[in-house]
Amino acid sequence: MAKRALLATASAALLSVAWAAAATPPVTPNPYADGSAQAGATKAAVCFSCHGPNGNSQNPVWPRLAGQNAVYIAEQLHLFRAGIRKNPVMQPMAAGLTDQDIDNLAVYFATQTPVGLEADPSYWKAGQALYVHGDASHEVPGCIACHGPLGRGNPAAGYPALEAQQSVYVMTQLQNYANGTRYSGTNATAATPNSTIMFDIAKHLTPEQIRDVASYVQGLR
Repeated sequence: MAKRALLATASAALLSVAWAAAATPPVTPNPYADGSAQAGATKAAVCFSCHGPNGNSQNPVWPRLAGQNAVYIAEQLHLFRAGIRKNPVMQPMAAGLTDQDIDNLAVYFATQTPVGLEADPSYWKAGQALYVHGDASHEVPGCIACHGPLGRGNPAAGYPALEAQQSVYVMTQLQNYANGTRYSGTNATAATPNSTIMFDIAKHLTPEQIRDVASYVQGLR
């Protein structure tokens, strides 16, 4: 029994390493290099109505942007602007943004401190196990390999931060990855350097695992 558990843990660890190594670094330009948080603060005022003061959304269906890495925010704004990521609110908002606006907004929100709800006590332990160890029996690597022990992501590789993110929003996005609707177009699964990884992982998750890990990351700080 112990041997099987050890083998399962080792398999999950190897999966995590393999997935992390498979990612491709994001394309340049780097918003950290030419973005201005001060300019972004002025532009961000209109974002607060949905994403909350300083990017801490109070509505569970809208993501928290506070503390999200600028590379990821910029990438997603470009995808909204290009119509590759569909959303009836975000597409019109992104359509009027210049590349400089995007970099400024991305850097501004990255400098903010994320705050939010705690994890659901009914689900966080199972979510923690999946986040840290994965589920080798379903070919699911541990989220920690890419998103980090505290859910702060990896800007250099384009991995988003998950700490304090709304669990309802995380569940929706994992479901969108699982059913193939996160991005659109003829090559939707390769819309970003790392999207192929998430499309593949999400389709192996059970509804309960999605719920559990989403609850866990909501409580990460």
